[in-house]
Amino acid sequence: MSLPVAATPAASQPRANLLLVQMPEEDQARWSGQLETVELLKGRVLFEAGAPATHVYFPITAIVSLIHTTHSGDSAQVAMIGSEGAAGLAAAMGGESPACRALVQRAGLAFRMRVSLVREELMRPGGSTQLLLRYLQSLISQIAHTAVCNRHHSLERQLCRWLLLCLDRQHGHNELSVTQESISNLLGVRREGVTESAQRLQAAGLIRYSRGHIAVLDRPGLEARACECYALLKQDFQRLLPQGPDGVNAATSATFAPVAVQA
Repeated sequence: MSLPVAATPAASQPRANLLLVQMPEEDQARWSGQLETVELLKGRVLFEAGAPATHVYFPITAIVSLIHTTHSGDSAQVAMIGSEGAAGLAAAMGGESPACRALVQRAGLAFRMRVSLVREELMRPGGSTQLLLRYLQSLISQIAHTAVCNRHHSLERQLCRWLLLCLDRQHGHNELSVTQESISNLLGVRREGVTESAQRLQAAGLIRYSRGHIAVLDRPGLEARACECYALLKQDFQRLLPQGPDGVNAATSATFAPVAVQA
């Protein structure tokens, strides 16, 4: 199901998405005239696996999950995308039909641009293409680490990694609006396992959770409890895209075109 979005042209240069803000100024000015600012609602599907993608999405405050589903109907999140990246970029690089479903995990704002326009931009000489290729390399790394983590690490460590990845994409907020059922679906595990792991983390004073809500009380403790995948992913991202997301998150939404509120 395609996502209905309220959209307006971006009124200023992009300042709240790491990929866009790292582009050369000339490219930023040109892209700004083609970007739309959209509001993404939680649970909406941006594109389906095997179906042609129409837009590339550059999250600002939204978080997008890439979900892989087997023929038997089992599914799991293979990557998480926030203001550090883009969803649907591979379609503009010749992939046409994405391999995964893109699901809005956290409601918020994003830029979007038609796949055909992004493809045209990628044909231009300059630094933006190399930047986007480095991001794709970091995304592939995230998918690879997720696959190994899901196979070899305990559910508790996976949960810690997942919570930390969410926090990194929430602009400094330490509270998550998410149910244990949603987490179990994204991790591809039983809900009871998530409940038991969350109880242990709460008993250790690392989190506080209630139905549909998780607050992280001790982030350093959570990082110490997580598997090495989180630290390795962070190092890899900083190597490929040295300007970390924290520098971009300071921008306020007031610099962007107004977005109509969706029902």
